Amino acid sequence: MPGHTAPKTNVTAAPGIETPSGKGAGDENFPVGSFLLPARLRPHVARYYAFARAIDDIADNPALAAGDKVARLDRMAAAVLGEAGGDLALATAERLRASLAETGVGARRATDLTIAFKQDATKLRYRDWAELVGYCENSANPVGRYLLDLHGEDAAGYPASDALCSALQVINHLQDCADDYRALDRVYLPQDWLAEAGVTVSALDAPAASPGLRQVLDRCLDATEQLMAEARRLPGQLKSRSLAMESAVIVRLAEKLIRALRRRDPLAERVVLSKPQVAACALSGVAGVLWRRLIGRRGALAPARTA
Repeated sequence: MPGHTAPKTNVTAAPGIETPSGKGAGDENFPVGSFLLPARLRPHVARYYAFARAIDDIADNPALAAGDKVARLDRMAAAVLGEAGGDLALATAERLRASLAETGVGARRATDLTIAFKQDATKLRYRDWAELVGYCENSANPVGRYLLDLHGEDAAGYPASDALCSALQVINHLQDCADDYRALDRVYLPQDWLAEAGVTVSALDAPAASPGLRQVLDRCLDATEQLMAEARRLPGQLKSRSLAMESAVIVRLAEKLIRALRRRDPLAERVVLSKPQVAACALSGVAGVLWRRLIGRRGALAPARTA
């Protein structure tokens, strides 16, 4: 899911449905249900995150065969839809089902994620950028739409939200490109761009990016910048000040990571932001929303000029 960290290879298949990796919200690149969101909604975000984390761990577990992953993910989806008969092994999904019923958010925001993670279990290569963006439609975009729905936002915000979530997903793919290949033989870099640069997926197993691979990484970042052009519109489109601040912070973090990935080599090091950098992005995002809303309020309260 968007913002997840590199897959761990020391997990094993549990006798139940889930295969926890030990990762949590604190391991993510982007805030998950942070204090910026209304306190009454944070428990629901936590249940959604727990479900997304659980199915992501299933898809990323190298100890499971592809067919086993798909079967487990199908059962998780069935539980969200109320078709699992209250199986205790599906408690995480059952808790999300109850949350969705309470908030009125549609189950599709969860079941679409299972479609993407089943794809992760069976599809290891992506032909071109369009195919990768198609994957993001199920792997990332439902997360943003869930948050918009939970906050009662208008569907007009979906395009900018989708662009931001897809950008986050690609950023994460670039951060994890070497680990995904080495641990799972999974490559999200567009195959046609690799071919045009004269490199194969084996370049991901090198200690540092070759010039050809660097070209592909930069091309992915260029395409991600195009997504960000739409994503930057999101904070200004939201009625909820809390969600606007959260999305503005995420936009700043994404921009910072894009710049970092242009300068640094994800094969040679884990490209992440430092705590001071994260704090600066948070302050900038929150301040930007508050300032724009203050200016907008002043404009609305200003007396109309007479002719």
